[in-house]
Amino acid sequence: MFRRFFLLVLSLVWVINVTGCGLFSSPIPERPGWELIWHDEFDGKTIDRSNWTFDIGGHGWGNGEMQFYTDRPENARIENGYLVIEARQEKYQGSYYTSARLKTQGLREFQYGRLEARLKVPAGKGFWPAFWMLGSNFAQVGWPDCGEIDIMEYVGKEPDLVLGTLHGPGYSGALGLSKWNRQDHNIADDFHTFAIEWDENQITWFYDDVPYHTVTREDVGNRPWVFDQPFFFIVNLAVGGTLGGMVSPSTVFPAQYLVDYVRVYQKLP
Repeated sequence: MFRRFFLLVLSLVWVINVTGCGLFSSPIPERPGWELIWHDEFDGKTIDRSNWTFDIGGHGWGNGEMQFYTDRPENARIENGYLVIEARQEKYQGSYYTSARLKTQGLREFQYGRLEARLKVPAGKGFWPAFWMLGSNFAQVGWPDCGEIDIMEYVGKEPDLVLGTLHGPGYSGALGLSKWNRQDHNIADDFHTFAIEWDENQITWFYDDVPYHTVTREDVGNRPWVFDQPFFFIVNLAVGGTLGGMVSPSTVFPAQYLVDYVRVYQKLP
C-alpha cells in the first residue's frame, strides 16, 4: 500500500515538474504554405539576449516621447510566458516616466516572409505601443533611407484603431504610406495577432489574419523602394509623443504591454 502511494506521489511530482518547466508546451500550429524559420515564445525565465538587446535613454526619440527607456526588470521581463514591457510613472534620469524598447538589431534580421506577433496593448490615453522594423543599414544611412515598416502602432486615445505604415526616402513621417484600421471593439481588451506578408514587390498588413493594407513597389513611384534588404524588429511602449498624445489624469500606471510571441515564416516554393 505504501509503495503504491509513494509511486503515485512520484508520478504527480514528475507531471508537475515537466509541465511547469515547459517541456510539453503547446506545439506551434502549422501555417499552410509557410515554414517557420525563427520564433521567440518568451517561455524562459529571462529575456533571451541572443535575440534581443535594448535601446536605452530619453530625450524624446525624435517624436517628443516622455519616457526614459531602461533595461531594468521593472520595465522589461518575462512573466507567465509573456514578454512584459511595463510603463511606470516615476522620476528617472530627468524623465517622469520609464518604459522599455527592445530590438533584434545585429542579432536577428530578416528579409521577406510572414512576420507576426501576438500582442496585448495597454489601455489609456498617452500610451503608444508599437511592433515595427528598421532596415539593417540604419546605422550607416540613417532614417528614413533605411526604411521603416510599422507592423502595428496603437494609440490609447483611439482605442478602436490600429495603424500600419511604410516609411522610406520621400515618403516618411506625415508622408508615410499609412492605413488606419478601425475595429468594432476596444483593441486593448484582448490579445490580437498583427502581421505582414512581405516579398520583393509588396507588403500586406494583417489584423487577426484579415488583410487591411497593401503597399506595392509601384505605389512609391519614382522614389526609392528600400525594402529589398534585411530588417530588424523593434517592440516598445512609448508614453506621450506626436502620436501618443498627452497623458490623461485618468491613465493608470503601471501599464503593461504583453508580447505572447514573435514568429517569422518563409514562404514555401
